[in-house]
Amino acid sequence: MNTDAQLTERDRSPGPEEGQEQGSRSARFSRPSPRAAWQWVTGGGPLRKTALSLATCIVLLLVVSGFVVQPFLIPSGSMENTLHVGDRVLVNKLAYRFGDEPRRGDVVVFDGTDSFLQDAPSENAVAGLVRRVGSAVGLMEPAGTDYIKRVVGIGGDHVTCCDKRGRLMVNGRPVTEDYLYPGNVPSRVSFDVVVPDGKLWVMGDHRDDSRDSRDHLGEPGGGTVPVDRVIGRADWIGWPFGRITSLKRPGGFADVPEPGGAHG
Repeated sequence: MNTDAQLTERDRSPGPEEGQEQGSRSARFSRPSPRAAWQWVTGGGPLRKTALSLATCIVLLLVVSGFVVQPFLIPSGSMENTLHVGDRVLVNKLAYRFGDEPRRGDVVVFDGTDSFLQDAPSENAVAGLVRRVGSAVGLMEPAGTDYIKRVVGIGGDHVTCCDKRGRLMVNGRPVTEDYLYPGNVPSRVSFDVVVPDGKLWVMGDHRDDSRDSRDHLGEPGGGTVPVDRVIGRADWIGWPFGRITSLKRPGGFADVPEPGGAHG
């Protein structure tokens, strides 16, 4: 039996015309014109317009916070009284992008991975995305690897504490730290370090409530933070309204000599 012939006889429906088939395929896979796309964006009801406006705002906020200025929610009291828990500081991400580097007295936000934190905590992918978006606009706490501290020593500096009068010394010069939390001393733990090139020695203003470079002396890096881990400089307090102010570099470091001078 010739099965091929039988199957051919069974299907007597006319085949599609070549022109029609080609036309339907081109219509099915054709790209919408820019005019049609614009009509879709500008048309529709108020719900679509609201959703598009919201999406546009979120994208712009993420771009600005990712490359220019990012709000940073203060999660602890380690920088009191300069910064309070719940303050939103505006971190200038362009401060060190064009050749400038952190200076003594700057308040900086940095990634503490491999310096303050040897093992980064794991995070669910969805929860991490939500947190990143929330922290980018200052609505949620930053990542557990992000810290905010004051730069006390830069590469080459000899930082010690404390002298006979209980003062912090940088390159043999005592530093007047007017920003310290009332009642705190510069440090209750003695230390004597030379900051490696490309690193920073950082401390919180609330010395009795701050885990900073002093607490990581025995770990890899000796408590110092690589300059390339700095996210940006905290230049302003942007929230709450009653605390809006700029964060200026204190004058206590003005007389500190450059590294290589007297080390005391």
